[in-house]
Amino acid sequence: MYRVLKFGGSSVASATAMSRVLDIVEAEAAKGCVILVSSAISGCTDSLLSEDDARWADMERRHQSIVKRLFTGADREVLQQKLDALFQEMRQAPQEEKVTFGELFSTTILAAKLDSEGYKTVWLDSRDLVVKDNEPLTYERIQKVIQEKQADVFVAPGFICRDQAGNISTLGRGGSDYTAALYAAAVGAGSLQIWTDVPGIMTANPKEVPAARTIPRMSYAAALEMASHGAKVLYAPTVAPAMAAKIDIEIRNTFVPDGKFTVVNAQKDASQWVGVASEGETIRLVGTREAAEAKETIFNALQEEGIQARSIQKDGNSFVICVRKSVLEQALKAIHRAFFQDLPVAEVNLFLCGDGAVAQALIQMVQQSASTVKERTGKSLRIVGRANSRQYGIDLGGHPVIGTEGDYIDALLKVAPKGSVFVDATNSKTLYKRYVDLLEAGIGIVSSNRRSFAVPYAEYAAMHAAARENGVILRYETTVGAALPILESISRGTNSCDEVLSIEAVVSCTLNQILSEYQPGGESLASRVRKAAEAGLTEPDPRVDLGGQDALRKLLILAREAGVRLEEAQVEVTPAVPETVMQGSIGQFYEKLEAYEPTWAAHAREAAVQGFRQRFVAFLEKTPHGFRAGIGLRNVPPVHPAYYLRGTENAIIVRSAFHPYPLVIQGPGEGAREAASSVLNDILR
Repeated sequence: MYRVLKFGGSSVASATAMSRVLDIVEAEAAKGCVILVSSAISGCTDSLLSEDDARWADMERRHQSIVKRLFTGADREVLQQKLDALFQEMRQAPQEEKVTFGELFSTTILAAKLDSEGYKTVWLDSRDLVVKDNEPLTYERIQKVIQEKQADVFVAPGFICRDQAGNISTLGRGGSDYTAALYAAAVGAGSLQIWTDVPGIMTANPKEVPAARTIPRMSYAAALEMASHGAKVLYAPTVAPAMAAKIDIEIRNTFVPDGKFTVVNAQKDASQWVGVASEGETIRLVGTREAAEAKETIFNALQEEGIQARSIQKDGNSFVICVRKSVLEQALKAIHRAFFQDLPVAEVNLFLCGDGAVAQALIQMVQQSASTVKERTGKSLRIVGRANSRQYGIDLGGHPVIGTEGDYIDALLKVAPKGSVFVDATNSKTLYKRYVDLLEAGIGIVSSNRRSFAVPYAEYAAMHAAARENGVILRYETTVGAALPILESISRGTNSCDEVLSIEAVVSCTLNQILSEYQPGGESLASRVRKAAEAGLTEPDPRVDLGGQDALRKLLILAREAGVRLEEAQVEVTPAVPETVMQGSIGQFYEKLEAYEPTWAAHAREAAVQGFRQRFVAFLEKTPHGFRAGIGLRNVPPVHPAYYLRGTENAIIVRSAFHPYPLVIQGPGEGAREAASSVLNDILR
């Protein structure tokens, strides 16, 4: 019994993605003969339509990169020659035929890889088999070639065909689904699987309605109704050939092969209502049998949102609702909530960037606190995207798997529903440059990356402006003091007309621990710095901490929350040890630091004799001529809040015009769980 598997463009977008496809195909080939139908790699068809040489060159490089990753030796050389010939043929083809080459590129690679792994593979040219608007002739040609050739796997390009005059043509955008259905009907396949990047047909487009859920099973009629009125996961013409041949259609997620999926067949639908879809200014509530009186429910759902429907009409098994385009998305959510959600829960999609300790702790917290958060806040958090420094994974169903190469931000901007939250749990120096793109797309940002906010003030201000203009969050409480509510406390006072007169910030966790534990005559400063570095408490190069760079970033953020447009060049930084000690290689640095021990110990003894303790303090203070800022070692007396700090504790002392006594915020300033907890609070508040 034949099994037909169709893969969309995102499923074959890279070498990693193709490897995942091949795993799925090989598992199915163990059960019987497979016909693999593939789209072009994502973005390829648009590039071919663009007539842009630069985009063509980039598209060619993407294919060659896939070949280099998947093949070696003679196999790679032979395939590269085939692709070179195809690219040359494409450039010489008439303009209207160029768009048909994307599927030729992708299937040539897939067929070659299967062949190299020992599968008897036959590549079929759909241009010679699929005749547009003539299913009987198409079936006849497919049956003939399948009977003539023997193979474990047949590989065929989707989308492309010939018209009845013999000219090369296409089946339309999304036509690869239809190609697969034609092959399945022709051979009487036991299974037609459409592999895509979402977990089946959902009750609504998850990009528009984050609370949408997978429909486990539905009839051909309901699937056709959804596909014909805006549900893009299934190309509508696909249904008819499968329905006529009584073949089940399975809509599956390539990125979570064992996850949720939809089966479309002749069985009756279990529910009265299947889902909602939209086109233009029209919303369709799709039903499965003669529409019940749902008009009042629709009317009330819209009224609660302050939306006036232009019309609500019955149409067979469905209801058609017409609203203004400006409120279409809001109306979709309201109708979906009324018919498909048991509780008024707000789904919050999280796109997480970073794979370190904070990110891992956040993932664990989201999972462990799901029911509590839902009950207390009415929000359901769902991690739908994850990325490390090299690869990413996106699954709007909530099961992202890191493994796809490419630009994570570009990929999520294409699919992220408005109201999603991007979580920056990295230490990236450059990621902030994409913040405005995210904010302008209606995606909020929660960040623990202090580098992103210690940038030039103009860029800092641009991020805040983009957040305000697009009505989304931009929160970064964790960047100073981990879980301590420092930034919120300062910004609240500033926003309510209080004026900050000074800030003292003891916020270098590295130096706080070293200074609070150091005793002259005991373990040397060099030894303590080395231990802190080995424990991961410092930057990879501890001289960054000793030089005050970490404290500088935090001071810039604090000052800006206080309404002071402080720039890095305006801060006078005195390193904890002389610059001459920190020069040279890391090995030379430790040698010089050991040699500096007598001087360091003498300063510590002198402070102790006076009843002081040394602390590394960042400060901002108002003067008659404006604000002055600096960072350096300071001897603090017992009355100073920082005197009693231990370990990695932080302390912030804020003096303002409205309050005679300073605000002191003190507590743990380090720790993955503490930081993750603060990130979670930023997401929820």
